[in-house]
Amino acid sequence: MKKALMVVVGLAVVAAPGTGARGEDFRIGMIGLDTSHAVAFAKVLNATNSPHGCRVVAGFPMVSQDVASSRDRIEKYTAQLRDEFGVKIVGGIQEMLGMVDGVMVESVDGRPHLEQARPAIAAGKPVFIDKPVAGNLADAIEIFRLAEEKGVPCWSASSLRYAPWAVEARAGAVGEILGCDAFSPCTLEEHHPDLYWYGIHGVEILFTVMGPGCKSVRRVQTPDYEQVTGIWADGRIGTFRGTRKGKHDYGATIFGAKKVVANVGYGGYEPLLVQVAEFFKTRKVPVAPAETIEIFAFMSAADESKKRGGAEVTLEEVLAAARGKR
Repeated sequence: MKKALMVVVGLAVVAAPGTGARGEDFRIGMIGLDTSHAVAFAKVLNATNSPHGCRVVAGFPMVSQDVASSRDRIEKYTAQLRDEFGVKIVGGIQEMLGMVDGVMVESVDGRPHLEQARPAIAAGKPVFIDKPVAGNLADAIEIFRLAEEKGVPCWSASSLRYAPWAVEARAGAVGEILGCDAFSPCTLEEHHPDLYWYGIHGVEILFTVMGPGCKSVRRVQTPDYEQVTGIWADGRIGTFRGTRKGKHDYGATIFGAKKVVANVGYGGYEPLLVQVAEFFKTRKVPVAPAETIEIFAFMSAADESKKRGGAEVTLEEVLAAARGKR
């Protein structure tokens, strides 16, 4: 796996008049700025009538030159954050940390997330890491280990975790969850394990509904599709279907003790940002690190199953291998 080349593309500038932190707003700093999420999140949080009590006040742009979606969009997104939302663009992470109360790691590339989160954790700033939490399982485990060691709250999630129907199912709307078949687009990126890049959305749906407890996976891949079958410790079966052809959407068929329901679509970014804002203000993590690590172990095990021609691979095996790299 090639190492990401990280280049600073912005220098410190003066924020537009009247765009500083308001009153008691929680001040957020963003690292990365090369994803549309950075702009979309700032648009919601920095709105004049925003009810969230948080505001993005500073950002440090970083680019992965070997990832086109980072390299080709960083300047546009950085300019938007500065010019449209009054975000001060700074020249380094340490400079930014002195200006903010919490951090959002927003690099589209998961590989540098550990090194981007490390100084924020060391400074005691609560951290939200956008998907994927890291570029490999060992880094994901290390991020949460550092956060636990320092007593710093840290979490990650896809916005699909907060699709209203997924939240309702996990809360018991269909009775006991007996199984789930989740799906999402699954474009690939050569520097990441296959499902980390975009399949994470459907896999997060699967775990939102099923909860943790997956023990093993088997995977089938064709040029346009993915099918991963997970076996939970209590015998339940959950599947993820990834698509690279045809109309793309997000959803799941959920098998409950009371009823079976089919769902498509999600609620946008707002439900996730409600959780992000609450997290920053309370320092309470809404998704347990162990569940996030299990999600990434599921996807890593799927890659290993692919290498073995679809053979069953346990999550414990890939977790042990990842821990052995540290």
